Amino acid sequence: MGYIFLDESGDLGFDFSKKRTTSFFIITVFYVKNKRNVERVVKTVFKELFKKHKHKSGVLHANKENKITRKKLLSKLNELDIKVMVIYLNKNKVYTKLQNEKNILYNYVTNILLDRIYSKKLVPVNQHINLIASRKETNKFLNNNFRAYLSNQVSSNHSLDIEINIKTPYEEKGLQAADFLSWAVFRKYEYSDDSYYKLFRAKIVEENGLFV
Repeated sequence: MGYIFLDESGDLGFDFSKKRTTSFFIITVFYVKNKRNVERVVKTVFKELFKKHKHKSGVLHANKENKITRKKLLSKLNELDIKVMVIYLNKNKVYTKLQNEKNILYNYVTNILLDRIYSKKLVPVNQHINLIASRKETNKFLNNNFRAYLSNQVSSNHSLDIEINIKTPYEEKGLQAADFLSWAVFRKYEYSDDSYYKLFRAKIVEENGLFV
C-alpha cells in the first residue's frame, strides 16, 4: 500500500480585475509509502503550536500559520521519504474556452498530472495506491464527479491499481502536509518567493507548467 495526497493552491477565476484572482493555479501531489510518518510530523508540529498558542481548529493551514510553523513542518517533511510532483498553470494564457469550463479545466490539469505520475513511475506499478484528494467543493455532486472522472482515467489509460478518495484535511493529516507543500510552490510562482519552496526542493521529482 502506498499513498498519494493531492491539494491545490490559487483559484480558477479569470476575472483579473478582481483583487483576489490569482495569476497561477497549482496542483501538488506527494507520494509516501507509509502515511503514518507524515501524520506523525503533522501531529508533532500541531502539538507544539497548541502548547504555545492554544490552536483551536484541529487543522494546520499554511496560509494561516506563522513563518516558524511553516518552516518547521516543511523542514520535517523534507526529512521523510516522500516524492513530490507539481503542475503549475499560468492562467493568463489559458484558452478562453477552458476559462468558461472550470470543472473541465480542473479535471484536464489533474489528468495530466496522473499521466506524469504514471510515466515518471512516481509510484510502484505493482502496488495498490490510495490517492486522497482534498475536498474543496461543498457540492457533493462535484466531488463525486471528480472522483469518478479520475477513476475512469486511471482504469482506461493506465495499468495502475489506484483507489480515489475525497477527504477533508481534518480526516486525513496527509492533506495538511500537501496543503503546506502546495502553498510553498504557489508562493514561488505567484509572489516570486521561494524561501519555503527551497526547504523541500530536493523532494520534487517533477515540476511542469501548462500554458506557459
